[in-house]
Amino acid sequence: MTRLFKNKKIFLSLIVLLGLSGCMATDLIISLDTPFSDMWIGSNSWFEALFVYPLAQALNWLTPFVTVTFAIVLVTLLVKLLTFGLTVKSTVASQKMQTLQPELNKIQEKYKGKTDNESKMKMSQEMNGLYAKHKINPFGAIGTMFIQFPVIIAMYQAVQHADAVKNSSLFGYALSNSPQNAIADGQWLFIVIFLLMGISQFVSMKLPTWLAKAKAKKQPVRLGEKAATKGPNTDMMMYTSMGMILFFAFTWPTAMSLYWFVSSMAQIAQTYYIQKVYIEKEAV
Repeated sequence: MTRLFKNKKIFLSLIVLLGLSGCMATDLIISLDTPFSDMWIGSNSWFEALFVYPLAQALNWLTPFVTVTFAIVLVTLLVKLLTFGLTVKSTVASQKMQTLQPELNKIQEKYKGKTDNESKMKMSQEMNGLYAKHKINPFGAIGTMFIQFPVIIAMYQAVQHADAVKNSSLFGYALSNSPQNAIADGQWLFIVIFLLMGISQFVSMKLPTWLAKAKAKKQPVRLGEKAATKGPNTDMMMYTSMGMILFFAFTWPTAMSLYWFVSSMAQIAQTYYIQKVYIEKEAV
C-alpha cells in the first residue's frame, strides 16, 4: 500500500512539473527593473510572483558581484538552507525507512501469497506497529518530494527568464543554452557539468540505501535469519526519477544542470549530517 501511494505521488508530481514548467510566457524577461506588480497583476500566476520572481531577482542581483555561475550556486545553497527545516523530518523518515526495510521485508515475506482480508489486516497491523515502535510516519518520507518539486519548477522558470542568465555566459557560452546544444557547438565543459550532475544525482539518491546497508553490516545476524532484500519497486522508482531528471536536464538550460549538481551535492552533505546527528544518535 505504501509503495502504491508513493508511485501515485511520484507520477502526479511529474505531471505537475510538466504542466507548470511551461506556464510563463517564453518571451518574458525578469530584470532588476521589473516591478513585482507586473508579476502579481499581470498575466502570470501567484506561483511566478511569489516564487519565480524572487529567485530570478536574486540571480540578477548577485551576478554583477560573483558572475552568473556562482550566483546560481549561491541561490541554490540559499534555497537548500531555507528549506532544510522543512525537509529534515521527511529526510529523517526516509532514512529510517531505509534502515527499517529489512524488518518490513520480513513481515511481507511472512504473509507472502496470502490474499485474504484477515492476513492483509494482520500484515498492516504488524507494519504499523513497527512504524510506531520506531516513531516513523511512512508518509512523512514523501514530504521532501513535495517540497523539492515546486522549488525545481520555480528555479527552472527563474533561469529561463532571469535577465542575468539570458545575457551572461561561462567561457563565452550562455548558460541559457542546453547540453544538447552544447554538443552541437563543441562546448564540452557544459557536457562535463551535465555528467557531473548525473553522477551526483545518482549518489544522492543511492546514499540512504548505502548508509542503511553499512549500518546493517555492523549489526549481528541472528542464527537462521534470512537476509531481506529490497523490493523491485524501490529501484524502479529511483531509476525512473533519475531518467526523468537526465532527460529534462539534457534539453533544459545548462543553468539547470548546474543547479541540480549543486543541489545534489548539498543533499549528499545533508544526508550525512542527518545520519550522524539524528539517526545514529537516536539509535544509541
